[in-house]
Amino acid sequence: MAYLAFFAPEGEGATEHNPIVPIWQEMLIGAVAFGVLCFILMKFVFPRMNQMFEARVDAIEGGIARAEKAQAEAQQVLSQYKAQLAEARTEAARIRDEARADAEGIRQDVLAKAREESERIVAAGKEQLAGERQSIVRELRLEMGTLAVNLAERIVGESLADEARRKGTVDRFLAEIETAGAK
Repeated sequence: MAYLAFFAPEGEGATEHNPIVPIWQEMLIGAVAFGVLCFILMKFVFPRMNQMFEARVDAIEGGIARAEKAQAEAQQVLSQYKAQLAEARTEAARIRDEARADAEGIRQDVLAKAREESERIVAAGKEQLAGERQSIVRELRLEMGTLAVNLAERIVGESLADEARRKGTVDRFLAEIETAGAK
């Protein structure tokens, strides 16, 4: 009982309060205030905090999802770029090869035309040379014939005025010169 006496007020009219034993009115007011505070926190504050927390989680997870989506799109764009670059390189190589083939064809055409032109010029030169040679041979025969007739007239002492005789003498003289040149 001494234990109970310790909690009980000392004396019958004691107004002194024991600090260890709480006052029930304060306990009741504290419990009601605590209940009201818990009600307000649970009704208004905690749902609001939960909404903010979920919004923050959604923003972070959405940001991660958007970043992953952007990364996937970037990879797709990069692969498309690489494919286009490879295609462009292939096309450039094809165009370069075609240009080389065209250049070689043009070069062969130009060479063929140059050869044809050269052959034509050479043939024309040969024809012209043959014509001039024949013309010179005719002129030389005529001149040599005239010289031969003059020389024969001096040697023989008679006139070779007759054309037929003159021509025969010239032809005979030229034939002798050709046979002598051929030996």
